[in-house]
Parts: sequence; structure tokens; C-alpha cells
Amino acid sequence: MAKLDPIDHKILKLLQHDAKLNINDIAQKLNLTKTPIYERIKRLEKSGVINKYVALVDRQKFTSSIIVFLTGALKVTEFKQTQEFYDAVMGIEEVLECYLLGGDKDFLLKVIAHDLDSYHEFYSSRIASIPHVGEIRSSFVLKEVKYTTEVPSMAL
Repeated sequence: MAKLDPIDHKILKLLQHDAKLNINDIAQKLNLTKTPIYERIKRLEKSGVINKYVALVDRQKFTSSIIVFLTGALKVTEFKQTQEFYDAVMGIEEVLECYLLGGDKDFLLKVIAHDLDSYHEFYSSRIASIPHVGEIRSSFVLKEVKYTTEVPSMAL
């Protein structure tokens, strides 16, 4: 686990808010020179704390797609079977996120679909064929109240 100091936290907060900020902008905002900012960012990248830079697309600006959360149980007797489930999920483009859970459900999937009809087709053909999947429940997003990818400072 990487050791982060307060300046690292500030750099990460700035970059999470706007990954297009350049070294000069960050140095100015933190009242530091360019060289230490550059070195810190390179260290954060090399250590994997920063693992990529992306453009976040607002899907609501160009599509009427739906988001569905699926929770379910796995029917497994050994770890190898769980890995088969992971591998299958990794290969499904419509699955945006996948989490292994503790508690009464084993996994949570966040899925995107064009509409209810396409979700039904996707569910029937792709989800139902994932190895070792037992019971599945679908919940449809009615309104996206908050969406962020920023990790808060307290969690860094």
C-alpha cells in the first residue's frame, strides 16, 4: 500500500476532479514548483495509485440507455469455479462493474442496456449462461441521484 502525504492527497483530489490539469496548473494551485509536482505524479503513476486517465462520458446526453443492478448467488464448491464466474463477467461489455459481496448475496453487477427489451435479451442470453450463477435479482435505476468516480480524501 502506497504511503501518501497531504500534498499527494491534494494532487489526487485535483486530478480526480480534472485529469486534464497540467503540471503548471497543479503547481500553481498548490503553491509549489513544477519539478516536485511532476516527480510526485510520476511516483503515483509508477506505484499504481494513479492507474489511468479517462474521459467520463455523460450517457444521458446522447442515449436513453438504462442501468440495471443485478445481485445474485453463486453455486460453487471450489475457488476455481468462482474464477470462472469472474472470467466470464470480465468478457461481457455491458457489465460496467462487478463486486464480490459478503452477506446474503455473492455478487453485484452494474449493467447498461439500451432499453428493457434489449436488457431482457441480454439477461436471457448472456447472464443466464455465466458459469455457476444461481439466483439473480434485477433492480432498475429510475433516477441517478449521485454519480462520482472520485475517491474522497478520507479514503486515500
